[in-house]
Amino acid sequence: MTPTPTVPSTTAVPASASAARRRRPAAVALLAVAALTAACTNSSGSSGSSGGSGGGQTLSGDCAKYQPYAGHSGRTVTVFASILSPESDNLEKSWADFSRCTGIRISYEGSNDFESQLPVRVSGNNAPDFAVIPQPGLLAQMVKSGKVVKPPEQTVANQAKWSPIWKTYGSVNGTFYAAPMSANMKSLVWYSPKSFKQAGYTVPKTWADLMALSDRIAKAGGGKPWCGGIASGTATGWPATDWLEEVVLGSHGGEVYDQWVNHQVKFSDERITAAMRTVADWMQNPAWVNGGYGDVKSIATTTFQDAGTPILTGKCFMLQQASFYKAQWPKDTRIGPEGDIFAFSLPAVNPSVPSPVEGGGEFLTAFASRPEVQAVQNYLSSSDWASSRVRTATGWVSANQGVDKSLYTDPIDRISADALTDPTATFRFDGSDLMPAAVGSGQEWKSLTAWFAEGQSIQKTAADIDAAWPQ
Repeated sequence: MTPTPTVPSTTAVPASASAARRRRPAAVALLAVAALTAACTNSSGSSGSSGGSGGGQTLSGDCAKYQPYAGHSGRTVTVFASILSPESDNLEKSWADFSRCTGIRISYEGSNDFESQLPVRVSGNNAPDFAVIPQPGLLAQMVKSGKVVKPPEQTVANQAKWSPIWKTYGSVNGTFYAAPMSANMKSLVWYSPKSFKQAGYTVPKTWADLMALSDRIAKAGGGKPWCGGIASGTATGWPATDWLEEVVLGSHGGEVYDQWVNHQVKFSDERITAAMRTVADWMQNPAWVNGGYGDVKSIATTTFQDAGTPILTGKCFMLQQASFYKAQWPKDTRIGPEGDIFAFSLPAVNPSVPSPVEGGGEFLTAFASRPEVQAVQNYLSSSDWASSRVRTATGWVSANQGVDKSLYTDPIDRISADALTDPTATFRFDGSDLMPAAVGSGQEWKSLTAWFAEGQSIQKTAADIDAAWPQ
């Protein structure tokens, strides 16, 4: 599920992270894009009937490209999400030209309490026109309320630019409800190219190579091969769920992973407990962790934001974390293949699993079907909007295959985009975001934290999580 990590005041805030793991500790922001009628726009005020096909409003000049969404000038569409400043500022900029040209005003509200507020608003008949939902589990809850509106035909057609599995994550019981907007990659290992070069290490291409490198670093003395932290306030434990998800996906592939997140394969299943043993051999190996902070138990008390800091001082060499961890490095850190910090893809545990990629994302979910709402829905699900958002600022990635890769100027964004749009990759959504909240953001966080902090056995850890699964 989606925690609300505390970002130190001295640390840059992520420009993009999914849902996953990227809440800002800022006040709720209410932002509105001014709906200026462009000089290039000639509006008749006609509302149209199919999400924006002109409706008598003729656009010209640089606004002509927005003609399919025209016909609703002076209307307001509300959007509610968990995205706070500064990312919400970039979100506002990404649709500013659309709003200027079409005259549709987009009123945006972001909240740290999005997950708890949205169900209250929906049940109280105070739903926004759109909610940007980061968890498929929350989407299913909203669909069950009967208030979610199915998307228009153009939004459905826009899904052809995404890998088919993304459409399944925006669907409930086989019916498509919510178009994917953003994506983030979690299957990364952060390291220092400078330190690797000085020590004569090379980036590993296989899991066996990664484990061999870890052993080599440990035997060399000095810094530990790995650092890590799973503390995150009330969301403590979520990085450990990612480690387990990475190993399950990289060991057994997508089919077993899908069965596991649906509890058709239980945590106590030998395949999952074997994956837990792999995680233990990796991140609970006292000779390998926790460089710069202490022993294995210190992982439970080290914040995820601080976890990678020792890489910069040579006290540890690697950290497994998502693409949005980029924002946690000091502002003067050079990030790139020849820089102070860079990242490589976490290899598959089982070489027969092609390019496993775990990630997260956000889904545009409508609670209204007015023509201006459908026009915004069609635009925000398009490759054109995704490209506009990429141009606005670095740190945001889409798995939309219609985005020109040359638009990604940041090397981490490009690595993530390449992996997320790779048609041969084995992509799966964050498992704890797919599981019921009582498990994914409840008992699993609690039990995996105890596994690290108290040395709790794998058997008890698995049994406790299985017992929490809703009947």
